[in-house]
Amino acid sequence: MIVTMIIICEIGFWVLLAAGLGLRYLAKKPRAGAAVLLMEPLLELTLLVVTVIDLKNGAEPDWKHGLAALYIGYTVAHGHATVKWLDGLFAHRFAGGPKPRKKYGKEQAIHEWKTWLRSVGGAAVALGLLQLAIWYVDDPARTGSLESWQGTTLRMLGIHGIIAATYTIWPRKAPASEPAAPERERVGS
Repeated sequence: MIVTMIIICEIGFWVLLAAGLGLRYLAKKPRAGAAVLLMEPLLELTLLVVTVIDLKNGAEPDWKHGLAALYIGYTVAHGHATVKWLDGLFAHRFAGGPKPRKKYGKEQAIHEWKTWLRSVGGAAVALGLLQLAIWYVDDPARTGSLESWQGTTLRMLGIHGIIAATYTIWPRKAPASEPAAPERERVGS
């Protein structure tokens, strides 16, 4: 049941995203589009409620509950950035907005570290939910899977940190055909 809800939430996320952006840019109804986009957090709340009910009804805590916590943490941390990124693409494609600019060098490294910081927030949410579930179940013999997911969450965060570091150590260079990003003027110069 939990895996089905995770799949429904993921599909629902993309359906609401497409509907919201479609209303905003194709139907020229920005308020209706915003209203649809604001419904997305209800998906994660629904998944959380279903997971709690599942545990309350005596389900054995296992990988599905851990995956639900990780999914909720990820969407809390990265959902807004995903919506913002796709909104920029839609604005460019359907509303004459500026073409999204690729990042290179230091700008890309900063972007990757900001993304990693969002992952830290998502990991904190996931770890918190997992710990609450461990305390709720209150049986060390049954919570091994949830504790294992805490380790998985930290490993994934570490891997993401290594990936972010590679953009600092080996910055991505702009192709010769693309102009470099303009240097920002310093205030007071």
